[in-house]
Amino acid sequence: MTNPNVDKYVLSLYDYTGEALVPWAEAGYSCIAFDIQHDDTVTDVFGSGGSIKYVKADLHDHKTHQDIFMEYNGKRVIFGMAWPVCTDMAVSGAAHFKSKAEKDPLFQDKAVNYAVMCSELFEDLGCPYLIENPVSVLATKWRKPDHSFHPYEYGNYIPDDQAEHPLWPDYIAAKDAYPKKTCLWTGNGFTMPWTDAVEPEDGHSRQHLKLGGKSMKTKNIRSATPRGFAKAVYEFNSEGLTQ
Repeated sequence: MTNPNVDKYVLSLYDYTGEALVPWAEAGYSCIAFDIQHDDTVTDVFGSGGSIKYVKADLHDHKTHQDIFMEYNGKRVIFGMAWPVCTDMAVSGAAHFKSKAEKDPLFQDKAVNYAVMCSELFEDLGCPYLIENPVSVLATKWRKPDHSFHPYEYGNYIPDDQAEHPLWPDYIAAKDAYPKKTCLWTGNGFTMPWTDAVEPEDGHSRQHLKLGGKSMKTKNIRSATPRGFAKAVYEFNSEGLTQ
């Protein structure tokens, strides 16, 4: 059977795991995860015919955004997501802002601009989109977020037989049962999904308790897209698309 969604594209920027794209790929869409950590060699193909292609991309370079626009302008880009690096923006790291500013007075302006560039790309492509960050200076240096959520609020979108995290079960609670206020800047008709919450584990998340330092592994785990939220976004934003 011919896959009716193979010529419909979902783009995800600053996406190392591709987790946000899995529900779309399972439904047959052609998905692309852009991140500087990728090596352009891996493509996950799903039984539906959908796929996730992992593309190496320096998203801090404006030319990269121009190249992505030229590649996908005129194609059926139906949804966009971006998870820009929060290290220089999240208020949880405010204690380090002063020393960073001494080294580079424009460090935050640059970080904010990277997020804004993602929004501009999706606006130019004309697709619904979300830009994700924790509580951060984006709210004051760009604009207030349109939505916020905690991962546990979408935990019941994960089936019971898939409760354990497939990559990091020791660090991420089953069914995303952890609190972490996360903000979304959205546009072009993005639909915020309804919540279906689970009871969160007591206290801070396992990521907060078990992970420290600045290693790439730590950053990847702490920034991993909540699976329940990813599935909810798919369900609410694919509705009405021609199948």
